[in-house]
Amino acid sequence: MDIRQLRYFLTIAQEGQITRAAKQLNMEQPPLSRQLKLMEEELGVTLFDRSGKQLQLTHAGELLQNRAASLLNQFNETLTEVKEIHAGVRGMLSIGAVVSCISLLPQRIHIFRQHYPEVTFKIREGDHSLLADQLDKRNIELAVTRLPFESSFGPERYAVQPLPSDPFVAVLPSSWASTAALSEISMRELADYPFLSLKTDQTIGMHERVIQEFKRGGLEPRVICECSSVAIILALVAEGIGTTILPESVMSSFAIPNIRTLSITSADFQSDVGIVWLKDHVLSNRARHFLDTFIE
Repeated sequence: MDIRQLRYFLTIAQEGQITRAAKQLNMEQPPLSRQLKLMEEELGVTLFDRSGKQLQLTHAGELLQNRAASLLNQFNETLTEVKEIHAGVRGMLSIGAVVSCISLLPQRIHIFRQHYPEVTFKIREGDHSLLADQLDKRNIELAVTRLPFESSFGPERYAVQPLPSDPFVAVLPSSWASTAALSEISMRELADYPFLSLKTDQTIGMHERVIQEFKRGGLEPRVICECSSVAIILALVAEGIGTTILPESVMSSFAIPNIRTLSITSADFQSDVGIVWLKDHVLSNRARHFLDTFIE
């Protein structure tokens, strides 16, 4: 069995049909069917259950799929690493980021491109669940995110480079006359206003951190809305619906009028930030050099 056959097998498993897999591989169906038969004969097992309209992996097929995907990833990463020894730093760097960390990227990309102008970028935005999936599929190499990184795969799967912590700030509507004279605000004062919380079904760390800070002072916020979108929450604040608490760096990414940002007294809590990647992934030269821009 060789790398080519493993690619054939994984494509068949993904498509569920020989016909679709052959089209995806730009080859005829009979040669692909023969390759699958040769693989099964060599292994002495049946890899697919062919009784239904869709091919279904057998237990042996599932095991091979998991191992083959890992082997192909390592093979491709090794080829990339070898090529880069002579080619220098070039190609495309794919990065993921949670929306609250997008503001950390522009300056670093600008610095990076001054040294490595032949590198292009692909940037994907999403919550922790989406970024974990993108890392696992090797669609991105790095993810800039709030910590801890909430992934169903478990924290032991990732390497983390911590970045400077980001202080939380209060965000209020400019239209509220009762807060117009304030230059800062306490958690107790915030507890008196309707509160909007940033939270998704998969990512609850920031929500819990903020609620914990309220409870540490014996307070219970009046949460009237939980929302997964920073932009929507800020639009609601601008409309005078309520207040929110967000990391300070988030505000530089959103030019939304009719909101005010105040420092929070009687509380000193930070949002931890970091860059995450797979421990078993050999980072490309471009990814390693991009990491260096954060520690220079």
